Amino acid sequence: MKREIIQTLDGSTTIHLTDWDECYHSKHGAIQEAQHVFIKNGLSLFQNKSISILEIGFGTGLNAFITVLQGKKMNQVIDYVGVEAYPISASEVLSMNYVEQLNANSARAIFEKMHESNWEEKIIISDDFTLMKRKQFFETIDDENRFDLIYFDAFGYRVQPELWSTAIFKKMFNSLKANGVLVTYAARGVVKRSMIEVGFTVEKLAGPPGKREMFRAIKK
Repeated sequence: MKREIIQTLDGSTTIHLTDWDECYHSKHGAIQEAQHVFIKNGLSLFQNKSISILEIGFGTGLNAFITVLQGKKMNQVIDYVGVEAYPISASEVLSMNYVEQLNANSARAIFEKMHESNWEEKIIISDDFTLMKRKQFFETIDDENRFDLIYFDAFGYRVQPELWSTAIFKKMFNSLKANGVLVTYAARGVVKRSMIEVGFTVEKLAGPPGKREMFRAIKK
């Protein structure tokens, strides 16, 4: 599938899959989307706590990188697992401008370490952040009561509806601890119905720039 690097409206880069006309992050702003969906409406709920996070779609590493930066500000100790079936290439990593756009030159080595680290190996990124990247398909996830927070950042329902199925959300529900939270940029009715069917309580929230709404689901 043909891939190209594009600049989104907030100046940050993303990968565009031309055959699908689908991007790894919002064309309206990759960084803005990550900060709004995953940090403001997810990570910020756990300030001053030690938490475990599962990311569905590690991709460019943007969400993980922003989480490292924000976690320090929120006094969090974070155990992070990123699942990705198709890791991006080294040249694509080098094309991402997140360090510059986030004014995070002092953390450049962290971003590079995230991508250079071995898969299936838990590594220490900093004194308060560990990372394990797992190369696997989402349907093979079988964690039980392990995570406090899930970043659900799969490709959109339009191109991969199977990733937004009741079966997948059942796995997400099982992976969360009691009172765990799942956040996603999605806001389709069919997605909400699948979440509710497996036991989630679903909130509809204001979406990031360019998107009216998003979902936050809680395992009560």
